[in-house]
Amino acid sequence: MHRLDLNRLPRHVSIIMDGNGRWANLRLANRVFGHNEGANSVREVVKCCLELGIPYLTLYAFSKENWQRPESEVTALWHLLRRFLKSEFADLVSRRIRVRHLGDPDDIPMEVLNELRHVVEATADFDRLVLSLAINYGGRQEILRAARKYAGDVLAGRAESDALSQEEFSRYLFTTDLPDPDLIIRTGGEYRVSNFLLWQLAYAELYITATLWPDFREPQFHEALAEFQRRERRFGKTSDQLRTVSFT
Repeated sequence: MHRLDLNRLPRHVSIIMDGNGRWANLRLANRVFGHNEGANSVREVVKCCLELGIPYLTLYAFSKENWQRPESEVTALWHLLRRFLKSEFADLVSRRIRVRHLGDPDDIPMEVLNELRHVVEATADFDRLVLSLAINYGGRQEILRAARKYAGDVLAGRAESDALSQEEFSRYLFTTDLPDPDLIIRTGGEYRVSNFLLWQLAYAELYITATLWPDFREPQFHEALAEFQRRERRFGKTSDQLRTVSFT
């Protein structure tokens, strides 16, 4: 942590939590064992964000594509998510963490959806950390959903088709009112974004680590932040423009 410039931390960190199954396989254990251990990494990263004052954290918990996994693993994932929400509820409230759901509520098992909605509603007024959980989420599906909603508003006379801007379109996404991520971390060593925040990641810094998610704890998170601070974020400008100092 002593290496970090606390004045140059990302405002919004998003994480693709990959590698739970491989972590378990290396230990000759069931893949669900890896998902259980991965929950401890979630707690650790949340703690780090609170300590550092990072106000937005988004975690990719269950993708649209994850439905293709073995039924037993999908069922276990939903059970683990519900148990996590129940066990962490008191801590979320005491730490004044706001939970948001990014994703399609359809198809989420009702007992899980009810628990998720309860946590979201109970923490809606908190603002110390906004913890967004991408559950039953897909980036392409999100953009299609936003386009349909916008088209519906145009047809209903609530929006003008020729007045559409990037800012206006963003209001139709699940991430409305959230800043775009500054840093996207992917654990597990795979070099792809896996249909995650496709609209929002346009200028995010990508950090890929071979560390499997259950092994991703405070030191690994701090290293990702340190790498972020080594990057030069130009947003289309040149390095010389960023270094230009006006004396007028």
